[in-house]
Amino acid sequence: MQIIHKIDDFLITLFPELEEHLKKMGGGNNLIINLLEDYYSFNGFKPKVSIESEWVKIEIDSTAIISQEADYRKTIALCEKGKYPEAKLILGKLLEKNPSNSEYHRIMGQILSDEGDQDDAINHLIDALRWDSKNSWALLMMGNIFAKFKNDVPTAMKYYDQALIANPKDNITINNIGANLMQQGKLDEAKKYFWEAVKINDQYPNSHFALGMIAEMENDLHSAFFSTIQAIKLNKQKDVLYQNSVRQAFDVAKKVLATDEGKKIFQEYLHKLEFEGEKEIDLIQDATIPTAAKFEFAENYNRPKHAVKFKPNYPAVEHLIMHELVHLDFVIDARKSGLNQLFISTQDHKSTFIKKLEPTIKKFSKMGISEKAIANYCSELFNGLNSQVFNTPIDLFIETFLYTEYPELRPYQFISLYTLLQEGIKAVTDKKIVELSPKEILSKSKVYNLVNALQFKELFGLDFIKDYQAMPSELKLANDFFAEYMQYKEDKEPGEEYELVLHWAEDLKLEGYFELISEQAYRTKRIDTDSLLASIERDPYDLESKDPYKEREMEKFQQSAQSTGINMAMVLFMVDALEYFRGMPLEEIKRIAFEIAMHGTQGFRVDKDNYTIGSMKGKTFSGSHILAYYYVSWSLAIPEMVAQLNLPYEQEFKLAKTMYKP
Repeated sequence: MQIIHKIDDFLITLFPELEEHLKKMGGGNNLIINLLEDYYSFNGFKPKVSIESEWVKIEIDSTAIISQEADYRKTIALCEKGKYPEAKLILGKLLEKNPSNSEYHRIMGQILSDEGDQDDAINHLIDALRWDSKNSWALLMMGNIFAKFKNDVPTAMKYYDQALIANPKDNITINNIGANLMQQGKLDEAKKYFWEAVKINDQYPNSHFALGMIAEMENDLHSAFFSTIQAIKLNKQKDVLYQNSVRQAFDVAKKVLATDEGKKIFQEYLHKLEFEGEKEIDLIQDATIPTAAKFEFAENYNRPKHAVKFKPNYPAVEHLIMHELVHLDFVIDARKSGLNQLFISTQDHKSTFIKKLEPTIKKFSKMGISEKAIANYCSELFNGLNSQVFNTPIDLFIETFLYTEYPELRPYQFISLYTLLQEGIKAVTDKKIVELSPKEILSKSKVYNLVNALQFKELFGLDFIKDYQAMPSELKLANDFFAEYMQYKEDKEPGEEYELVLHWAEDLKLEGYFELISEQAYRTKRIDTDSLLASIERDPYDLESKDPYKEREMEKFQQSAQSTGINMAMVLFMVDALEYFRGMPLEEIKRIAFEIAMHGTQGFRVDKDNYTIGSMKGKTFSGSHILAYYYVSWSLAIPEMVAQLNLPYEQEFKLAKTMYKP
């Protein structure tokens, strides 16, 4: 058996007598050799001690050491059960027979420390280190005793540093050293060891969690959040540490939310987009919107400014605002290349959707639910599903953009997305909702929700997949979608997000409920249509026109109208009516239809241009215009009665529906 010590300050720590003798006698190797020979002699056997350079070597006849494995194992078992008195009796006998076993001394030291006898514990641990100076557990225990019970951090650090030298690649030992220092409030010293542990093994969650705790104590909240999320991501056990990490993540995030950092972030980003998009953006609190937040493009609402609407009672609204602003950012990029697309759904799309709901509608009718409530339910279901179809793929890119480009927003993003995920889980698992909803629609909605959950797991480590109670087929589709997104994510080009919108809708057989069209082409066509509509309103017979081109076009139009029998002015007025009634509840359309009918009891004159309807504030109609609204309102709300109006506009209405793009 060979024992090797380095001749340094730590050797003097283990053998304090050396320092006294060296002072008295002036030093010398012989003194060291004699002292160590005396200590390591036992049962009449004397070791051979030699010094080479800065190392001292002790050679012991290992044949004199008696094997005591059975008693050693018994001692360990007794310690694990807390039966210290019995364990000490056996250990005492073991040490009498074989004092050279470092672990015997170390275990005795641990027992004594647990019993509160720290001084005797230190003596036994010193003996353990004299027999094996690299006994990392003995070094660690000595550091712990001096830090915790003696409040002597400098001495504790000597032993911790030796433990680090003895096992430079043992990150768990190093982490434990940090943990003990942290318990004593020695944060700077603890942090040094935790970072060292991370350098050795950055996959060990305990070290990240501890760094998060220290950062929170130091009020470095963003570092605390980052380290805590790392601990969550790396913990595969879902154990107590995982639960504590999740709790810590929420606590730290809420502290960040209590500051005004998020407000500063979205204000700066908003001004940047106002400059790039050359249009102002209003922020509007609106508790009535159907989603947590929405972006309203000025072009779609014929307004000079864009608007971000959000529900003020949602937590972390700063993230919601940023999310909606990124929608605009992506559109600005796509527009630069002429690649932006519009998501459009018409009355025909909605009718196709509602036909699939006939079994549900019949069920609701039998339950005594009113037609108005059923109609509202169908509209909300149609709009909600289309919202998922369009937004889910784009939202993945948005959240990755925010996570990457705005790390200081992550605590807001964490709280906000968590809230939305919980809403999504309830929407597809609530017993009442599941009982009433069409199974096919619910399943497709669940797939989109699962995709969001997969991204949340990727970003923040929290896994809610099981909470969705998904079928294997639903989960497979969601994983396939997310894998496709991951391929696009690495090198996304402007406008590419629309490819995923269409791909996923086709895979789920939802492409029949919307259209994706080029915004550039649509805006050009819309401008032409709006201009033509205004001119028809002002001069329905085009009597004021002196433009030769318009005269030629009018001649072509008249020839076409004669051959087809279609009144194109009426068609354009009907397109306007379809846009006005878009998204309006059927009961409201029905009320307007009856009001127009009341006004028309004396007939409408095509040469009159000042008709008004009380419930349609701010609108004035010509005779032809009001007839178009009359026909469209009845066709939408009371289609079975349209024939009784005796208005010959069936072909015009069919063409208007074909031309209309919301």
